[in-house]
Amino acid sequence: MTLFVVSTPIGNLDDLSSRARRILSEVDLIVAEDTRRSSILLSRWGITTSMIPLHEYNERSTLPDLIERLKAGKKIALVSDAGTPLISDPGYILVRECGGLGIAVSPIPGPCSVIAALSVAGLPTDQFVFRGFLPPKKNERRSLLISLAAKNITQVFFEVPHRIASTISEMKEIMPGREITICRELTKNFEQVVLSTVEEIDSMLMAGEIPLKGEFVLLIRGTQAQKNYDEDRLLNILLKEMSPSRAASVVSKFLSLPKANFYDKALTLKRNLELEN
Repeated sequence: MTLFVVSTPIGNLDDLSSRARRILSEVDLIVAEDTRRSSILLSRWGITTSMIPLHEYNERSTLPDLIERLKAGKKIALVSDAGTPLISDPGYILVRECGGLGIAVSPIPGPCSVIAALSVAGLPTDQFVFRGFLPPKKNERRSLLISLAAKNITQVFFEVPHRIASTISEMKEIMPGREITICRELTKNFEQVVLSTVEEIDSMLMAGEIPLKGEFVLLIRGTQAQKNYDEDRLLNILLKEMSPSRAASVVSKFLSLPKANFYDKALTLKRNLELEN
């Protein structure tokens, strides 16, 4: 009666550990985010264990059957498409339910793109925060980046190829001069790790030196010294994308000051922007 949470390769199939191979061969069932992708890995190692899918759309409906199997003494392995399950992947509901019912949950550690990126990024790793994928909507993404500009710990994100260039361009405006690392296609044939300033990374993306293809992990160095942030500059950036009220609210949270301190200024700056246009 054990649920094994098994890490699988993030690119190079040879990175599957011998212990993971043994567990995947011995369990009664493998629960996979995408059975088609996992079947490629299993075929590589001659593993014939039965699989069923578990993804964000069926996790709750599949839960009762999986719990009944575990209660009956079955051993189940949980895998994601790549890397360590639950890191921006399904499985949280299942693991939590097992914990609440006293069903053993055992990690089979291995590849994880977040940890792999941190290990080669050349940025401080004594403290870091992983935030999953950046918001796809521009307003939300910019607001998040502004709120993170004053943080003094390394921030780690996933980003998709069709947005990476615009994200870096926004970062160049919001946190100029900041060191960042882009990790692309980790452990794969076209692996690329680049540490530089956000301006240099932006230039490399524009020049095609960093192709807009593959899987990206983006790491942002924390601010190295507390800065006196220019309220007008922050408001002007936000007012291009949102209302004065919303902009004042974002800046107030960022600077930990009352919204009323910024609302009138936001209205004035908005009028100035409209006159300029």
